[in-house]
Amino acid sequence: MQFIDTHAHLYTEAFDEDRDEMIQRALDAGVGHFFLPAIDSSYTPAMKALKEAYPDRMSLMAGLHPTHVGQEFEQELKWVESELRTGSYSAVGEIGIDLYWDKSLLKEQTVAFRRQIGLAKEFGLPIVIHCRDAFDEIFEVLESEKDDRLFGIFHCFTGTEAQARHAVSLNMKLGIGGVVTFKNGRIDTFLERIPLGHIVLETDAPYLAPVPYRGKRNESSYIRCVSRRLAEIYQTSEAEIAAITSANAKEVFGG
Repeated sequence: MQFIDTHAHLYTEAFDEDRDEMIQRALDAGVGHFFLPAIDSSYTPAMKALKEAYPDRMSLMAGLHPTHVGQEFEQELKWVESELRTGSYSAVGEIGIDLYWDKSLLKEQTVAFRRQIGLAKEFGLPIVIHCRDAFDEIFEVLESEKDDRLFGIFHCFTGTEAQARHAVSLNMKLGIGGVVTFKNGRIDTFLERIPLGHIVLETDAPYLAPVPYRGKRNESSYIRCVSRRLAEIYQTSEAEIAAITSANAKEVFGG
């Protein structure tokens, strides 16, 4: 079985003490490839260093995370564009709208989201969406941007069945991680009605660790907790979950 972690911040400070050991645990657990979402330009050197250390295992995204959109976000977007022009990136992400922490910058977040969708289309890349307390706002942008160049992943999907179907109709895969193991996660109540062909696996490490590690630092090897839960939900084998979700990830990212 080979798994793909489509969303893991393995370059952040949370792993500075044991990054190589953590990655080896993931490899031992069957995780063969990792996609690293961007936060802002300050993390780019660390992302590139990790890619250099594991060139065949790591793929990078370029983007400005919505919680890092400030009044001076234009410079960050210029940086994203300049990085994309190097041809070294697999996606534009993570991008989107987050109204959980701060609603005052909704306009700026929306502009940044829309502009980065435009960059993804220009470079023929998928988008990876961050959405928190902002489904209506996200869908409004996606509907206005809908065309055959719009595709990607709805990262850390936590919405309703109707929202899941809406996302799928917009050519998005659903990124499923630790939340599916939570008692109050809710997505486990309808996920079986969403075909596995629309699902990719992720951890969002170091965040959102699955049960039984909830509340602790997440890491990519814990993707097996997610795959076991999905095997239960879909009444199939872990091997089948690994095969289908990995094929889905390759469909999105290429390769």
